[in-house]
Amino acid sequence: MSSRHTTTIAGSLLTASFSAVLILSFTAVADDQGPGSSKGGKAMDPAPAGVKLTTLLPEKISVDNSSHETALTATVKNEGTKDSGKIRLLVVGFDGLQVKSVKGCSAMADKDLPKGSNSGFVCDVGNLAAGKSQSYAVAATFDLSKTGKICLPVQDSDGKKTFWQQGPVPFGTTNPSPNAPATPLLLDTENKPVTPGGDQLPKTGAGSDLLPLGVAGAALVSVGAAGVWWAQRRPRRQPQS
Repeated sequence: MSSRHTTTIAGSLLTASFSAVLILSFTAVADDQGPGSSKGGKAMDPAPAGVKLTTLLPEKISVDNSSHETALTATVKNEGTKDSGKIRLLVVGFDGLQVKSVKGCSAMADKDLPKGSNSGFVCDVGNLAAGKSQSYAVAATFDLSKTGKICLPVQDSDGKKTFWQQGPVPFGTTNPSPNAPATPLLLDTENKPVTPGGDQLPKTGAGSDLLPLGVAGAALVSVGAAGVWWAQRRPRRQPQS
């Protein structure tokens, strides 16, 4: 890559707010990610006549709560009527989302990383025929204590022009699942970070100590058992003569 400015990522796009019902936790694999989406994407420099380049990210991914590992598929597509010519796809991570590898692609040198990013890979797509797409398997980690974003710019072969850019678009959840095997993340959703007390019950009164959920449940069972025992042991009143 010739210089930093050729890979400068445009400012974060305004994200559309929406509510969604979170799915049950599952292990992230590429085949289970659901349909692709171009949310957070926009055309940048004019593409050659007859060429229309876009990218797709999965609507949902899942992060392993123990290893923090996740996986996703990044796709570049030519929706035009003519071949694209030589192009490349960048896969760039921000904040809590760090890209560890992209199959068939090369890691970017630290000096070439876009401003504010923590990781990046360059995929030499080559000439993408009209109506065709190319997908890449991405391995990453996601720190649930932070927000996490990913960016997919599509450039000419030397990085002087950016034809399309998706993101930086967030993956996240408004309902973290720290006690589950995995936490589902939705595209274009700002992450609500897990807090140290995320697996604890709220206080019930002034000065009340926080109890872990398991301890609180055991305490309630103990109180219930004690109540039954007290009722059984309570002597019956003798009828008055």
